[in-house]
Amino acid sequence: MPGKKTDSSHHYNIAQLRVEFWNKLKAESTKLESSNRGSVDEKNHKQNLEKLLKEIKGVESYFAFPGLFRLNALHEMLSRQEHTALANRIAEITKHLVSESYRVSVDFMEEEEFGSELSENSESKDRLNKTYFEVLFLDDISSQEESKLRQEMRDLRVSSDQFNYGIVVQRSFQDAMIALLFNYNIQAVVVRYAPPYHSKKITPLIKPFIQNVLKLDLSSSPRTDLGPILGGLIRKIRPELDTYYVTDTSLGNLKDSTLKSFRRIFYRAEDLQELHLTILRGISERYETPFFSAIKEYSKKPTGIFHAMPISRGNSVFKSRWINDFGNFYGRNMFLAETSSTTGGMDSLLQPTGSLKKAQKMASDAYGSQQTFFVTNGTSTANKIVVQALVKPGDVILIDRDCHKSHHYGLVLAGAFPVYLDSYPIEEYSMYGAVPLRQMKEKLLKLKEAGRLGLVKMMLLTNCTFDGLVYNVEKVMQEILAIKPDMIFLWDEAWFAFAGFTYNYKQRTGMFVAQKLYSKYRSRSYREEYENHIKGLGENEDPTLPDPDRVKIRVYSTQSTHKTLSSFRQGSMIHIWDEDFRRKSENTFMEAYMTHTSTSPNYQMLASLDAGRRQVQFEGYELVEKSIEMAMVLRAKINDHPRLNKYFDVLTVSDFIPKKYRESGLSEYYTKKEGWNRMETAWEKDEFVLDPTKITLHIGRTGVDGDTFKNRYLMDKFNIQINKTSRNTVLFMTNIGTTRGSVTYLTNALLKIADELDHEFASLSVKENKIRQNRIHSLTKDFPPLPDFSYFHNSFQAVPGVPGGNIREAFFLAYNEDNYEYVPLKECLPAMENGRILVASSFIIPYPPGFPVLVPGQVVSEEIIRFLTALDVSEIHGYRGDLGLRIFKENVLNRQKTATSIGGMAKKMNKDIINES
Repeated sequence: MPGKKTDSSHHYNIAQLRVEFWNKLKAESTKLESSNRGSVDEKNHKQNLEKLLKEIKGVESYFAFPGLFRLNALHEMLSRQEHTALANRIAEITKHLVSESYRVSVDFMEEEEFGSELSENSESKDRLNKTYFEVLFLDDISSQEESKLRQEMRDLRVSSDQFNYGIVVQRSFQDAMIALLFNYNIQAVVVRYAPPYHSKKITPLIKPFIQNVLKLDLSSSPRTDLGPILGGLIRKIRPELDTYYVTDTSLGNLKDSTLKSFRRIFYRAEDLQELHLTILRGISERYETPFFSAIKEYSKKPTGIFHAMPISRGNSVFKSRWINDFGNFYGRNMFLAETSSTTGGMDSLLQPTGSLKKAQKMASDAYGSQQTFFVTNGTSTANKIVVQALVKPGDVILIDRDCHKSHHYGLVLAGAFPVYLDSYPIEEYSMYGAVPLRQMKEKLLKLKEAGRLGLVKMMLLTNCTFDGLVYNVEKVMQEILAIKPDMIFLWDEAWFAFAGFTYNYKQRTGMFVAQKLYSKYRSRSYREEYENHIKGLGENEDPTLPDPDRVKIRVYSTQSTHKTLSSFRQGSMIHIWDEDFRRKSENTFMEAYMTHTSTSPNYQMLASLDAGRRQVQFEGYELVEKSIEMAMVLRAKINDHPRLNKYFDVLTVSDFIPKKYRESGLSEYYTKKEGWNRMETAWEKDEFVLDPTKITLHIGRTGVDGDTFKNRYLMDKFNIQINKTSRNTVLFMTNIGTTRGSVTYLTNALLKIADELDHEFASLSVKENKIRQNRIHSLTKDFPPLPDFSYFHNSFQAVPGVPGGNIREAFFLAYNEDNYEYVPLKECLPAMENGRILVASSFIIPYPPGFPVLVPGQVVSEEIIRFLTALDVSEIHGYRGDLGLRIFKENVLNRQKTATSIGGMAKKMNKDIINES
């Protein structure tokens, strides 16, 4: 009997659905080939094949390969009952799709479409193994005209072309949008003339995957405007693509927005050769890697080495009898490229004028910044550069307390006063969430009431967190700028470098939002919105929209490129979108950059940042979408498998984000019964969202803590590496390098661990079982309290009773060992009960959670002591287990308090004198 209807809701994306369909076609055609002629089986298999081919046609029409031509050929083979040939052809297409071999060598496709004589053409053979891409044409043309276009474009290709491409023709605006959403191969778009709006080929199968396209209603727009509108949308959703416009409108009548939306505009009278050459030129320019290419050229040159690097050219390595294995391991090119030269095609990172300057400019274009700077010693240094560049001693910074330790040390270096913001706790899993917007505004308004708003310089937030929590960047910036219109934002996007290359993620990145708000606040429509907003306010009501005459967009993002994209370790970037950068910050930024950047940067790392930029411009959209797909596949596999969900739970949205922060109502990405929930609305509206590529596995029911599970099971038995654990969780991350094979390997490892746990539980004695059950109860029911930031001791408060502390003064006060003493942890609570105020003289940073629970100058609270006592981790930076907490002596605090009071009086007197003057 015919197969059941395909339920696309149980496929995360169209790529998943597409592969499954072709595997079904392969299986069904094999069954048809082996069935007896005239049998019931043959009839059923034929019906199933006809149905599958009809359904997949609605998907393949958006791809050049296999495309409609080959699908029609398969239909004809089926009608002619060429069952063996049909099975072979489907198997061949499926193999090329799954292995993606067609993206490197595509001439066999052209032989099918244009005839076998192509295989005898010498130029065709020269084109083998060229990188393949596809060009989307939006034009309402007939099938005959489409065939002519394909033939003419193919005839223009020559053997010297660096790339090869196929053509996808769509005849409506909606279909072009769907193709851009589905088809990762598209690298260029040609909009020809005025297209119709509505699609005539949307099927129920693809509807779940195109909700954003269906929500977009531009059907009332004139057809002549749809081409330019599409160009603008491409710049928003897939800005890496080259876009071209073919029109009859004279240059004088073209709108500025149209001119800005397209790389080049052609006229109907111009021939296709110019278009063909322009398409290839656009791809070639993006393919360029200025610094990587310079290194490759340098390595080919014969040189004499008389500078201070014996390892250069491998001379000290390959001729050695004792370390030549080191050279053989890394290969000769690594050493040929090792140099300190900044000329001869090379460049200086500290003052680039050539290949590095161009590479950074291309990275800026790719990531959507105004300026981008390469950093060769990690985002820890990038963070310190930005903080030191923009704040001076006495400035106030609003900062999430559970940010990376580099920010806290940056505050020490800069001498800024931190106002710590507490994230909401997730005590069940011993971790923190993110900082609610309400708390940010409350702290800012307290500073305003105290007359210190003018000293507030920066807001520093981690986006996304290690555990995958992402802020609503636009909402945060808009509401904070309404209070402090010149606020500088530093978004630590160390774990979010990949986010700029798919739209859901991109709309929550610093650079994208900076661009968006800059344009918005300068528009006439926003000014009208603001004026109406002001008119509607009550008597004592504050505006929640920024004043367009005062607002400044000043945004910085630091990014660990090496963590989520292709780069050697420690390769990072600083992205800047600051309208006052040249006027206010460029000089101090370059001083800070010089302060922290080595005069001998690693050139291989810089080259990897350059090559990584090329990768994300060509395949970032595809690779990021696939990494999300891999995460979703893993989530579904663990949730659905009875042997896995016996011990493991994948934590999802509702586990991390309280309901009050989820306007969309989305609580989980996947259920076995309902399939996938689309996350687009949540990413557009909710205060916080969860990045699905951060997969937190709750392991409490195993009776094994996170650190032990990581080392004993994952590392020792399966060599599976992870970054983070908590008392009862382990964190897995998918990235652009994650493959289906690696997901399968992890799944199999978890299954083996589950089997081992079964055997282990079965062999426990009654007493051992009781111990294990107690351990499970501890990991699933007893949670150590997570302490909030207490407060700075009044000796180290910037202004008594006002948020903000002098962390720098406390930090350097502890350089004198006479100023502090150690108090054993078990003696802390009794000392506090006897009235002593304990004040930390150092950072105390347990791993996990990996951020300071105490900073210099902070009062030690009872909750913090209880938290440290309950911790069962082996790594606590700044804490000496044999000695205890490092605490300021009481006489030092009294002396400091007196000095602070005198200093405060002096400042007040100076202020009064200035005011009187």
